[in-house]
Amino acid sequence: MQPPRRESYDAVVIGGGVIGLASAWRAAERGLSVIVLERSRPAAGASGVAAGMLAPVTEADFGEQPLLRLGLASRELWRGFAAELEERGGRPTHFRESGALLVAADRDDAGELQRLHELQRRLGLRSEWLSPRDCRGLEPGLSPRVAGGVLAHSDAQVDPEAVSRGLVAAIERAGGELVSDAEVAAVELAGERVAGVRTLEGTVVRGEQVVVAAGPWSSGLDPAGDGPPVRPVKGQILELRSRRGMAGPIERIVRGARCYLLARGDGRVVLGATVEEQGFDTALTAGGVRRLLEAAWELVPEVEELQLVRARAGLRPGTPDNSPLVGPGAVEGLIWATGHYRNGVLLAPVTARAVAALLAGEPLPAELLPFSPSRFERVAA
Repeated sequence: MQPPRRESYDAVVIGGGVIGLASAWRAAERGLSVIVLERSRPAAGASGVAAGMLAPVTEADFGEQPLLRLGLASRELWRGFAAELEERGGRPTHFRESGALLVAADRDDAGELQRLHELQRRLGLRSEWLSPRDCRGLEPGLSPRVAGGVLAHSDAQVDPEAVSRGLVAAIERAGGELVSDAEVAAVELAGERVAGVRTLEGTVVRGEQVVVAAGPWSSGLDPAGDGPPVRPVKGQILELRSRRGMAGPIERIVRGARCYLLARGDGRVVLGATVEEQGFDTALTAGGVRRLLEAAWELVPEVEELQLVRARAGLRPGTPDNSPLVGPGAVEGLIWATGHYRNGVLLAPVTARAVAALLAGEPLPAELLPFSPSRFERVAA
């Protein structure tokens, strides 16, 4: 770990994923002195494995209206967020308003998908039901067995690895600092408030406030000793590529009940993702890869002709209700920004804005109130 450049900071951010990096960038832009401490390297965890879907409409599910509203609000921010990040970071984000097609692999899936579309309509979401023929008209590579689909025009995508590189550059240009290979062992206290953090090497980095954005490692960093319930949820994902002379099999995000495929627009296709309760295990498994490929073949048979470029596994930070934890902690000066589960990339702009506001002494924005960590403190009481 390289030594920090300052004796003390306005904010120490623990975690160099998209949430931590975006929060640090927005804080640095407000004139705060900020340092990010990353246990490995930026985006080495879930952010580097994520597909990068900005898809609140096709992610909508029963009983998740508050999370849907938050996702829609953050999706609205993404166009401006991406443009600003590309200007300040000097790198592309590969933001694409590609739309998403949620399809029924067969007649058994069609009934459930129609129920989901009715929910989308009741919630006022912009989506339309398509016949099997219309689905294949949009995506000719779909299987003849596809029994209908829902088109979400506003769903979009970015490349999370590119976004992360841009965020690192933007933080540095805004005067912030990032230190890799700096695993935090504990949050330090001075009386009743935070005073900084201590790394495993014993280095103390002093800060007026501490943001915990450490993904599934967040719970163990609560200085009060009773961290919010964040668990690791393993996900395996594949990157495929069209071989020479082949056209891409799809043009947009295509989702089914058991997998999704995301076309990057440059011949690459991302296929994901498993959801596994396996603790901190990140091993790639033959079974996980097989299940993804079988599910993808059901939707788009041509995937079997694509080149398998790489397979990866990461750990999403999940909470009991699979909704994020964003807001002040029980200890003064502590801010939580974790638990984003499958929506970390989508929710990065709205989370970063909220964290920067808290660091500047402003209240938690109203759209984040349902996701305050205090909801679990009340349950524990």
